[in-house]
Amino acid sequence: MAYDALFDSVFARMDPERIHERAFAAIRLGRPVSRLAYRVDPSPVEVMGIEFPHRFGLAAGFDKNARGVLGLLALGFGHVEIGTVTARPQPGNDRPRLFRLVDDRAIVNRMGFNNDGAAVVASRLHRLRGTAAGRRAVIGVNIGKTKVVPAERAAEDYVESARLLAPHADYLVVNVSSPNTPGLRDLQAVESLEPILAAVKGVADGSHGRRVPLVVKIAPDLADEDVDQVTDLVLELGLDGVSATNTTIARPAELLTSRDVVDAAGAGGLSGPILADRAVEVLRRIRDRAGTGLTVIGVGGVTDEADVRARIEAGADLVQGYTGFIYGGPKWPSRLAVAAR
Repeated sequence: MAYDALFDSVFARMDPERIHERAFAAIRLGRPVSRLAYRVDPSPVEVMGIEFPHRFGLAAGFDKNARGVLGLLALGFGHVEIGTVTARPQPGNDRPRLFRLVDDRAIVNRMGFNNDGAAVVASRLHRLRGTAAGRRAVIGVNIGKTKVVPAERAAEDYVESARLLAPHADYLVVNVSSPNTPGLRDLQAVESLEPILAAVKGVADGSHGRRVPLVVKIAPDLADEDVDQVTDLVLELGLDGVSATNTTIARPAELLTSRDVVDAAGAGGLSGPILADRAVEVLRRIRDRAGTGLTVIGVGGVTDEADVRARIEAGADLVQGYTGFIYGGPKWPSRLAVAAR
């Protein structure tokens, strides 16, 4: 494919974050880039009371600040999950913080929730929702903890983001599973997670005038019994869903990339096809435990049409990708969207 040759000969030799910024700038132009996509006929599905054009969407991390939603939808994504957004703006970790493992079609990132902050992103979403296209868009908003906020005040921090962003979101996602904010994953322990989810649910349930569905995103590195406990907590609190899974801190022996290159990339979340098996295991485990009443979003290692079908067969109501988009190019979203119909 032409994009594969271009990626291997040009993009793979350039700084990953700079390429991301340039590609994203092109996507924000919208129409010229959308001509590269395939046509996707709608196949509407109702999930969490929301009508999605189809089941396949863009995972959080690509559009952190809600700057390119319409351009991304024009490429074929049925929904866009923006973020992760924190209550306060923050620059993220020092560069370099994004690395490719090309032989594995994988990425290591330690971005550190770099974003404009909840107030700025809320204002941007407000303007977007003021347009006809913006009102039609299905937008999830992924929120995380501000780095400088101590763990004991995490609930307040998440609530502040939820309060600002919920009025503009079709659904909210509480992200407690990124490996790039110190101590964040510790919040997945149910005794830490419960007060956060309960507090955010209070906002999502309608303190701003309407109810917004609420989802929690978990890591693939959780032990099976911890996945069960989180699922039970979600059911107990009456949340709408679980997003499974985020990136992994593991560096599996099965990686094709040389160990020197993997080690040089350093710490951070690993994404790509290597995650697929565990992500499906976690997805299936949640579905088996929760039954049909809970929404499950399948994400992590979604690379091709077969992956989309496998997630749906395993019980996913929605499927999301990100790393596959980086390697697959502008026609990738619409190809996978067809598989999700």
